[in-house]
Amino acid sequence: MQDKSTRKSNKARSDEMRARLLAAARALFVEKGYAETSTPEIVKTAEVTRGALYHHFADKTDVFRAVIHQEAREIMDSIEAYAAEAQEDPLDAGSRGYFRAMAVPGRVQLMLIDGPAVLGITEMDEIVEVGGVASLREGLAQALPDRAADDIAAMAIILSAAFDRAALEIARGGEEDRYLAAFRSIWNGLTQ
Repeated sequence: MQDKSTRKSNKARSDEMRARLLAAARALFVEKGYAETSTPEIVKTAEVTRGALYHHFADKTDVFRAVIHQEAREIMDSIEAYAAEAQEDPLDAGSRGYFRAMAVPGRVQLMLIDGPAVLGITEMDEIVEVGGVASLREGLAQALPDRAADDIAAMAIILSAAFDRAALEIARGGEEDRYLAAFRSIWNGLTQ
């Protein structure tokens, strides 16, 4: 029978192995895209065995899904950290926080292009619902307490899509401040 310290050590090794696989997979998915990345490349880049990959993941799509979940958590953490430290209006802080989170190299490709193509819109919606859209819906409900819940939900979906499109444009060289101003105009229209 193993003692607790050995089990923790085994868990730590397993967590480290999983993290290496995810880091290698993310780098390859960003560099080559999902379709051009193979599981043997992931294994080689992570410097682990093929058995290690299949111990943690069912297949390449499962690895990709785990990368997307990790990205979604990091986006939410980044937005929350930025908003907590920002000396600006909560709307501007949340908007800027999102754009900054999406500026991480490869993130737009993973979350807005490959994610929906590989996992489908429904699964991507479920992944981002937990943090992003839910937070946006909560913020809208607080700011617009007289609006019906269904109206708030519809606004959150539309604004989320607009934020994603703006992130794509910023990644292509668009000015972040121009999109922040556009969202401020939209917000002013909603609240009047």
